[in-house]
Amino acid sequence: MREKLIEQKLVKAVKMAGGLALKLVSPGFDGMPDRLILLTGGKIAFVEVKAHGMKARPLQIRRHEMLKRLEFKVYVIDDEVQIGGILDEIQST
Repeated sequence: MREKLIEQKLVKAVKMAGGLALKLVSPGFDGMPDRLILLTGGKIAFVEVKAHGMKARPLQIRRHEMLKRLEFKVYVIDDEVQIGGILDEIQST
């Protein structure tokens, strides 16, 4: 499945959950995740969306590790079936 389609499904699922899935653009700071997920109750996470079977690039992995050191949740998804579980996990933390 194409990355764009997975990302659209993520945005729709987050909206249905009452949250926001903001496109993250960081000029001069490449490698940041694609989406900033904001859910009710002050829940926040970053999501990198990849086409099915694709993995994060080395720079993206370094950015993910940096965010995790700051104690943020970071997810990489490459299949729409992962969306529900990730949203459940974000809401339960």
